[in-house]
Order: sequence, then C-alpha cells, then structure tokens
Amino acid sequence: MEIYAHRGFSGKYPENTMLAFQKAYDVGIDGIELDVQMTKDGEIVVIHDERVDRTTNGIGYVKDFLYKQLRLFDAGSWFHGRFAHQRIPALIEVLEWVKDLDKKIMINIELKNNIIDYPHLEEKLLKIIEQFQLEKQVILSSFNMHSMLKVRQLHSTIDIGTLFEGVHESAIQSTKLVNAQAIHGDLPFVLSSEGKKAITEGIKLRVYTVNDAKSVPMLRNAKISAIMTDFPNEFLTERCEY
Repeated sequence: MEIYAHRGFSGKYPENTMLAFQKAYDVGIDGIELDVQMTKDGEIVVIHDERVDRTTNGIGYVKDFLYKQLRLFDAGSWFHGRFAHQRIPALIEVLEWVKDLDKKIMINIELKNNIIDYPHLEEKLLKIIEQFQLEKQVILSSFNMHSMLKVRQLHSTIDIGTLFEGVHESAIQSTKLVNAQAIHGDLPFVLSSEGKKAITEGIKLRVYTVNDAKSVPMLRNAKISAIMTDFPNEFLTERCEY
C-alpha cells in the first residue's frame, strides 16, 4: 500500500509548494498528489483553489493573472511566517524536479477543472508530461468525467484515477467509461460495498485525505492501493510496523 503526500507534506509545510514536495520526498513517500489550474496566459500552475486568496497574499482568480504576476505572490506566509517567499510553482518546475530525483516517485496531478473550464488543459498537460518523458510516473485525476474521457481519447495508456466524494453507485460505471485504472475516493466510498465491488472488478482504490495513521491496518485489509495524507511521515512509520 503506497503513501502519497497530499499537496506535498501539507501538514507541516505550505501546500502545493516546492518546499512541501521536497520535504515529502525527504521522508520517503511513494508519490505526491498536487492540483493544477491555468493562468491567463496559459501556464499550468500548481495550486488547489480557483482563487489565490486562501494560500497567498493575493486576491482573485488564478485564470485572471498572468504567470509572472502569480509568481509575485507569497504562497507560504499564510501557513507560517518562516515560510515567507514560497511561490506558486509552474507544473514544468515540478516535473523538472521530479525528473532529477534519485528515487522515482509517482505524481498524481488533479485537474481542477470541475468548476472553471480551462480550454485545452488536457492537451497542454499531456504535452508537458511527454516532454519530460514521465508518462509512467504520472496519474491524472479529476471530478470532471468529461475531462478524463478527453484525456483517455488523447492518450490510450496514461494512468487515470476518477475522483468521487461520498458513495456513488455510478462510480464504477463512470470509471469504466473513461477506461481509468483507479478510483480516488474518500473513506466512506472505499470502505463501502461499492468500493469492495470496484476492487473485485479490477479497479484500484486510492483514498483521500486520511490523517489518522492508526487506520493503516484497516485500509490494508480493505486492499486499498494508496493512501493520500497530509502527514506522510506518520503513515510511513506506521506502515513499517505492519
């Protein structure tokens, strides 16, 4: 059962920053989950919210800023003053870092396009992934099934995880429709009868966002493929004990 750092080591460092990613790598994670939006000038950037307000000192929608404007915002002080001057990374910056790592890790890129439609996000994203030859180390996920279907039409083999919150009877059908390898669900789903059914039908389950490390034995028994957590260090320690 793999351990993925949710938005990097976001329990102790500002989420979706290079610092959070490096600290997650340093503790030995198997993968990192991150989120992407698109700027006014078409740069794919790593930030969870459609707006910059919560995680930077800026105000407004990501889509309304040029990339060079976003880079001026402080993406660390909101978490703690000692993390001042962290920046919103471009996806290219993150993948350059991944490419140079000594140990291969998986990168789960969540397309945050279920609220705002970013034209050609899928094409641009796949082009960048192919540029770095990281197709085997990337998982693409979204709550937007139309987007995931588009990804599959553009790329026949890249790993896809369909995202669901809560228990949906349509989850398995939707996952098969886009020919995805996995479902990314919360605890209620992965422990439900639908979650168990998905596993029996050969679909991997990855669970978000679990921060109680004592749940490791239960999730292992449920045959969960990966846990996404804000505190990867605790889960890696707990995993070693079982």
